[in-house]
Amino acid sequence: MGLASRFATNILCKNASFKGPFVSLKMQSRPCSMAVIADVRSKIEQKRQQAIEGGGLRRIEAQHKRGKLTARERVNLLVDPESFVEFDMFAEHRCTDFGMDADNKKFPGDGVITGHGLIHGRVAYIFSQDFTVHGGSLSSAHARKICKIMDQAMEVGAPVIGLNDSGGARIQEGVESLAGYADIFQRNVMSSGVIPQISLIMGPCAGGAVYSPALTDFTFMVKDTSFLFITGPEVVKAVTQEDVTYEQLGGAKTHTSISGVAHGAFENDIDALLKLRQLYNFLPLSNLDPAPLMSCDDPSDRLVPVLDNIVPPETNKPYDILDVVRAVVDNREFFEIMPAHAKNIIIGFARMGGRTVGIVGNQPKVASGCLDINSSVKGARFVRFCDAFNIPLVTFVDVPGFLPGTAQEYGGIIRHGAKLLYAYAEATVPKITVITRKAYGGAYDVMSSKHLRGDINYAWPSAEVAVMGAAGAVQIIFKGHDDVVEREREYVEKFANPFPAATRGFVDDIIEPQTTRKRICRDLNLLASKKQSNPPKKHANMPL
Repeated sequence: MGLASRFATNILCKNASFKGPFVSLKMQSRPCSMAVIADVRSKIEQKRQQAIEGGGLRRIEAQHKRGKLTARERVNLLVDPESFVEFDMFAEHRCTDFGMDADNKKFPGDGVITGHGLIHGRVAYIFSQDFTVHGGSLSSAHARKICKIMDQAMEVGAPVIGLNDSGGARIQEGVESLAGYADIFQRNVMSSGVIPQISLIMGPCAGGAVYSPALTDFTFMVKDTSFLFITGPEVVKAVTQEDVTYEQLGGAKTHTSISGVAHGAFENDIDALLKLRQLYNFLPLSNLDPAPLMSCDDPSDRLVPVLDNIVPPETNKPYDILDVVRAVVDNREFFEIMPAHAKNIIIGFARMGGRTVGIVGNQPKVASGCLDINSSVKGARFVRFCDAFNIPLVTFVDVPGFLPGTAQEYGGIIRHGAKLLYAYAEATVPKITVITRKAYGGAYDVMSSKHLRGDINYAWPSAEVAVMGAAGAVQIIFKGHDDVVEREREYVEKFANPFPAATRGFVDDIIEPQTTRKRICRDLNLLASKKQSNPPKKHANMPL
């Protein structure tokens, strides 16, 4: 120990007296240092316990009475046991205005838990907002904690999961809180297409709190307890004179079935977190990782005889495309995304031969499977996510065209339909397409056709690849002729079957439906080494 250090130690130790050589001072300083360390350790443990308790036992009980878990309980349920590593547990806000510098206004962690953990043994970065601390409102310190884990997630290449339960900006901090939101938004945008981002809405999220989830890849909600809106019912009433409830304005049903803002809703916190663990297993960690490959006990060469009779002989009779999807994927497991919105198209994740695939399919049960504004946007965003993260696309086609009508035209079906076309044309991941029945008009082109760089395109014997249905075509071609029935039969034989497309190489083969799984699994293995790129550019200008 240096002379200055020894002298300082002597001064600090009140009971020490200068008797004898410096060696004795060194011996006398040990109890004093140990006492200081013990005191620090006690304070650390005290602060740690305060952080664990969040806003206090009374507020935790209130959270539980609402049917909600606490922020920390949510994290512990989401990650593998004992795997969560927390950052910035002791962080506190620095606001002094409006009495915020009082001791009872400061909480270690400042309303958000951040860190990283494992989900099925794979790393994930997580933030969980704590509604028991200032209503989960975002302060400058709160935002910095979130930004820190987002930055590190980008550096190591791992997804970010946000468990959102926030009343919005912390009003007492004014523009600092708004700046914190903007910092998070910027990182959402920079992370897009680099690492998967998932938002789970587990409480009320208002104002600035809604935009970060909107920028992420997937947004899920919890029924009855989660809300998303720019302004609450009170403001809506004051400005527009509308009387609307929280649920009507921004509840799970509103956003999963009407607005399309949310990709799904779960029954409660526990159901939501367990489903999120299930989804996580389908996703790669970053855009530099391949799609996950899992062990599979479902034979990849399994025949599916039920598919031979699944398409009705009557061309206008509906059937459920989900029956086709579940029959061909591994163990009939299909994680559907946005099941309640734009039901005329289905999207979601499955595995084939153990490999993650993105599934897109027209749904003949709803609007005959026509493409409209909502289904085009729903499909386009999903296709772009899969392409960004190296997930092969399997598309099942039964589409009679785009939905006609003034509502669609005035709503911009041309522009929105072009989004789906653009997404498929831009995608460079393996693309396998199966035409089960109708593939009419421009909708045939849009649905991952060979002309949009489809890698392998199949048709079932029931497929009809044509400009339009036989009845409509005959009325145009043979307008005024009497022998309409004979002309219609002629049109069907000439166009409304898979041969015109097959003879021109627009479909690679006409296959028996029962062989569909076997063919797709084989093709996915073949295309695993596919390399395709788009021309260099700063970025494209898709029809937003």
